[in-house]
Amino acid sequence: MVSANPKLHILPVAGVRWGVAYAGIKSSAEYPSNDLALMELASSSQCAAVFTQNAFCAAPITVAKNKLASIAEQKNSSAIYLLINSGNANAGTGDEGYRAAELSCQLVAESINCDAQQVLPFSTGVIGQSLPVEKIQAVSDALNASLSTDSWSLAAEAIMTTDTVAKGFSRTMDIDGKSVTVSGICKGAGMIRPNMATMLAYVATDAELDSKDLQELLDHVVQCSFNRITVDGDTSTNDACVLAATGQAGIKLDNKHDAWHEFKSMLRLLFVDLATAIIRDAEGASKFITIDVKGGRSSAECLQVAYAVAESPLVKTAFFASDANWGRILAAVGRAGVEHLDVDAIEIYLDHLLICQQGGQASTYDEQQAMKIMGQQDISVTIDLQRGSVDERVWTSDLSLDYVHINADYRS
Repeated sequence: MVSANPKLHILPVAGVRWGVAYAGIKSSAEYPSNDLALMELASSSQCAAVFTQNAFCAAPITVAKNKLASIAEQKNSSAIYLLINSGNANAGTGDEGYRAAELSCQLVAESINCDAQQVLPFSTGVIGQSLPVEKIQAVSDALNASLSTDSWSLAAEAIMTTDTVAKGFSRTMDIDGKSVTVSGICKGAGMIRPNMATMLAYVATDAELDSKDLQELLDHVVQCSFNRITVDGDTSTNDACVLAATGQAGIKLDNKHDAWHEFKSMLRLLFVDLATAIIRDAEGASKFITIDVKGGRSSAECLQVAYAVAESPLVKTAFFASDANWGRILAAVGRAGVEHLDVDAIEIYLDHLLICQQGGQASTYDEQQAMKIMGQQDISVTIDLQRGSVDERVWTSDLSLDYVHINADYRS
């Protein structure tokens, strides 16, 4: 089996256990790697989630949504289980997919001896193929038996598909003399432009929060993290992000608590850590690119510009080639669709080098310096619209030959 990534140091969260198993969904017996993960949230935990807005959302997404709503409506305080498989998305599978998602939950529930309504399914992998439920059934007992407080890193690896590294982080803070922990894992490398209103993320804290505050908190931190990354502009059918609060630290938080804003900031930083880790591991990527759009009239127009640049194949291939072809950035800004844009007012920077001003190349532009910046692994692009006071940030990657090969051979 694949061993835990030694670079990951994910702290346990009181009230959370993870189990993993090899079912053979993702890989062959010749090269086995865990492809099932089970997250157990202790009784009385609160659970919030956001899901893909892709109209062709996968069967497990619909099932998980309905079950989570039922748990909230019934104020059920029993333990909650999240069942995640990698290697098969169970998307584009029609009624069969719904039956498979429900049955996989039922089989795991029987092993755990809990109500199947307490088990929520999540899947990631190839779209349009039937989920081999019999493989999940064969290892459901082993999956349950493996539950442990120290298996976050193993779970981070079990949910991987084209990822090259497992992704997970932890943060802690002291509140009223007690330590509060937040830990999270995620997966994703391609088909990345989450619009949650292929990535999965699971985050938990041992603080106590009510369901309304937890959902509002999740909605906020997702907007400035996972909903600000793009690899290829494609929103997956299976995107999901779950935030759980077990309440076992003995600290109850709400928006009136003195530590609320500090806790919110800590959570936001952890979500940004997870989101940017996806970009750093983007399929075939060699560059990590931060795009800041400043001086806009609204968040919407800033994001229009940022995504036009971030998702331009011509811009992305220039970054891959370390080619300071700044005209491609200029053209992407111009086609972003912002009305009444004064192109003469716009300034564009590579890192701190002014490359575009007054509608053309800046008089202080230095080609050698630009080429040096383009050769860096981490590059920032700043676009100052100079028409307002709103700023937005988006993270993206370059577009390489390896990206083409990975996706051309995805089902091979």
